[in-house]
Amino acid sequence: MFVRSTSLATALAVLAGSSLLLPAAPSVLAQEMAQAAQAAPSTVNINTADAETLAGTLSGIGLSRAEEIIRYREAYGPFKSIDELADVKGIGPATLDKNRAVITLE
Repeated sequence: MFVRSTSLATALAVLAGSSLLLPAAPSVLAQEMAQAAQAAPSTVNINTADAETLAGTLSGIGLSRAEEIIRYREAYGPFKSIDELADVKGIGPATLDKNRAVITLE
């Protein structure tokens, strides 16, 4: 029993010294978040953006919904107003409202 507890204590001591058990420093997390924010566009033109850009920029819009936006655009022509986006299957007023500030038409 003594050997097992000593081995366990040794293993824990080794792991405690490794970065496997330690969370990233707050400054590292802040830097990663800042880089991610810089990489994402601040606005998106729903008349010209591809599906990946739409999905990556619009909150609550995944790739399949972004593809629906493009299908709608191809079928009916360019969006004439931001409110017209609510005509796309699966996009309701709440999704439209939380994305209104980042959507452009030109």
